[in-house]
Amino acid sequence: MAERRVVVTGIGTINPLGHNIEEYFTNLENGVSGAAPITHFDAEKYKTKFACEIKNYDWTQYFDRKEVRKYDLFTQYALIAATQAVEDAGIDSESVDKEQVGVIWSSGIGGLKSFFDECLGYAAGDGTPRFSPFFIPRMIADIAAGYISIKYGFMGPNYCTVSACASSNHGLIDAFNQIRWGKADVMVAGGSEAAVNEPAVGGFNSMQALSTRNDDPEHASRPFDVDRDGFIIGEGAGAIVLEEYEHAKARGAKIYCEMIGGGCSADAHHFTAPHPEGLGAMKAMRDALKDAGIKAEDVDYVNVHGTSTPLGDIAELKAVSGVFGEHVYDINISSTKSMTGHLLGAAGAVEALACIMALTKGVVPPTINVENLDPAIDSKLNLTLGTAQKRDVKCALSNTFGFGGHNSTVIFRKL
Repeated sequence: MAERRVVVTGIGTINPLGHNIEEYFTNLENGVSGAAPITHFDAEKYKTKFACEIKNYDWTQYFDRKEVRKYDLFTQYALIAATQAVEDAGIDSESVDKEQVGVIWSSGIGGLKSFFDECLGYAAGDGTPRFSPFFIPRMIADIAAGYISIKYGFMGPNYCTVSACASSNHGLIDAFNQIRWGKADVMVAGGSEAAVNEPAVGGFNSMQALSTRNDDPEHASRPFDVDRDGFIIGEGAGAIVLEEYEHAKARGAKIYCEMIGGGCSADAHHFTAPHPEGLGAMKAMRDALKDAGIKAEDVDYVNVHGTSTPLGDIAELKAVSGVFGEHVYDINISSTKSMTGHLLGAAGAVEALACIMALTKGVVPPTINVENLDPAIDSKLNLTLGTAQKRDVKCALSNTFGFGGHNSTVIFRKL
């Protein structure tokens, strides 16, 4: 039996650069920063007082009051992005067998705000255990996948991948394989995160992981810059409908591109720091290339993890250079986290959408805010600094890495 091919037929997002694909792509191309002072809580006493929040979010545009009681913010974002993608793909009862449609949704943290609020409520009481009946379902990271399937009646494979900031790339790889293995014809895959809240910002601050450039938030996320001082936490969701190629053709679906491979690895080095030589990252990329059946020379664009941390950016670019050799000077590299911030478990899905944009629109999104390139970085690399670059991108690769040494790489190709 010939291996089943997998294509992208639907996309959706809500993130710091926009409430839909069009807004996101436009702001990404134009190098717009999503960073601004935190509004979700009073951050006056925090070391970091800014984040990449979703602007002008109003849940009443999407949910009624009865519904929203059941949903943590990360689930709200998941349902919004997934709904956009499903509608974009034109999936309905007449065009698909819902038993052959699955959902793999990812989150690194899940309902942290719900957990925090319930614990505060308990601590403020007299010790009597008064908890909301929605507490556990709001908190657990797998619940978004469940709600998406319930909304549409999708009865195929359904679960959540959790691997910190590598989560939604792992979810995409799993969804890709479910279709290749014949376990489903269509998969809704993606990730969401809503961690701009007191415990997340406070926790990352205590690790010294976040930028503290409070006087200039828009320029704080600066991958590859010698003065980078940490990442900016972001929020939102990205959704991608993956579909078996012949199935998509048979129902006349719009096809954006093809997903052709994925690779996973572990650094086996440190619980937060990357391997200094990028060994795990290299393995993930090489395994993805092998899985895709292509050579390194076939890749035109690499969307790097590029979080704007002192150690991570250097290690990843060493890994990219190690994998691509001399071809590394012929590819475009960019970190879209310079604009979106770091969406943690949703990062992979949102950055996969950036790759899909590059393939379909012939535009590579930029890396913004690099004023003084770190001297440890090869200045001959095309890091797509400052402005987007037009390019006929035929093949794009995207990396995401997570605390614990988790590495994941996905590859998309123009049809």
